[in-house]
Amino acid sequence: MSDGGRDAGRIVVGVDGSEASKAALRWAVAQASGAVVEVLAAWEAPADWYGLVPKTDDKTVAAEGVAQRLEAIVAEAVGTEPSAEVRTTVTEGNPASVLVEAAHDAQLLVVGNRGHGRFSEALLGSVSLRCVQHATVPVVVIRAPE
Repeated sequence: MSDGGRDAGRIVVGVDGSEASKAALRWAVAQASGAVVEVLAAWEAPADWYGLVPKTDDKTVAAEGVAQRLEAIVAEAVGTEPSAEVRTTVTEGNPASVLVEAAHDAQLLVVGNRGHGRFSEALLGSVSLRCVQHATVPVVVIRAPE
């Protein structure tokens, strides 16, 4: 099934462990209706940002740590048997750039309104704002639960 060249069966979700990103994941799984939910975590050195993994200069160890943490976050947010097929991907790079690129041919990109950044009072974080501005697919921004 195709819609203008987009993969009608894939929803990309950005997850960083924040409550907003967990809510975005839960929303995407609930909306999937047969689509695959691709859960993506992007990281940049230093990989210990936001507590995803202990500080390390070894990129292989960092990537493995992020992957393990992502699996735990997914299990916490949607359980071990979610109602949709969930695939996880860990990529090194700027989170907004990685998400926009990964979602290029997806049906939808879903992000939390803000992650672990310093400006917690902001309505949108820098990643969600860049995704809204640059994605070539519809973007859904989910607010963190109060």
